[in-house]
Amino acid sequence: MKIKCPACGAAASIEVLIAHDDARSLIVALTGISDDTAKAALRYLGLFRPAQKDLSWARAAKLLAELVPMIQAAQITRKHQSYPAPREAWIWAFNRCIEARDLGKLQTPLTGHGFLLENLTFWTPQKTTAATVLPSPQPSPTGEGAVSTKLRDGVGGLIAWAQKGGGN
Repeated sequence: MKIKCPACGAAASIEVLIAHDDARSLIVALTGISDDTAKAALRYLGLFRPAQKDLSWARAAKLLAELVPMIQAAQITRKHQSYPAPREAWIWAFNRCIEARDLGKLQTPLTGHGFLLENLTFWTPQKTTAATVLPSPQPSPTGEGAVSTKLRDGVGGLIAWAQKGGGN
């Protein structure tokens, strides 16, 4: 079965990936962490890619294997001090690394996890609470005071169309 990478567009056989020891190691390591954390971790691993080259499966698997025990333990030790590192902290820190690169404050390719771990020492629950998405306002049961948006109007139109038979 051929799969296409959503990041680079390369096509590969999933059977080849599973048969490749290092690729399989990376996939197994990813299964040990939550979905959102895994997505953020993969973006972070891209910071280790050398210019004009691909990041090898072996290097990606090794880098992730260094992080997974800390992610699962939900804490890190840095300079002989322990810091809480729940899933939200990891996602926040991975994103901070990407932002630093985008702002030109982080030189790539990275050679270690020092910048990431240092960011984790600054994490507080308030930093991720502020970044959470608030639910959109819900219309009142009477329909008064409903917030009108293009999305709501479009969904409303689709529902009305479907209730009329959907063009059948």
